[in-house]
Amino acid sequence: MVIRRIRPLSAAKISGVIYAILGLILGAGISLLSLSSGLTARGAAASAGLGAVFGAAAIVAMPIIYGVIGFVSALVGAWLYNLLAGMLGGIEMEVE
Repeated sequence: MVIRRIRPLSAAKISGVIYAILGLILGAGISLLSLSSGLTARGAAASAGLGAVFGAAAIVAMPIIYGVIGFVSALVGAWLYNLLAGMLGGIEMEVE
């Protein structure tokens, strides 16, 4: 079997969703860290408020940023693969 072509938009959609899920997980982690670090710092009330805002922003922004980066990079990667596979013959796979 030889993979001769990858549909760029199909690969980009899958990659975008995978990276958005990773961004959500990382955003949740950053949110937890920012909330916990704000409670131990000087001026706990002000730091906790700032940490809460930063944490909420991380949960919203990280999935969007990661999703867009994953989508664009997979789109370009699939396009480049198709270009090179046309010249070099694609990836050969042995299946059973």
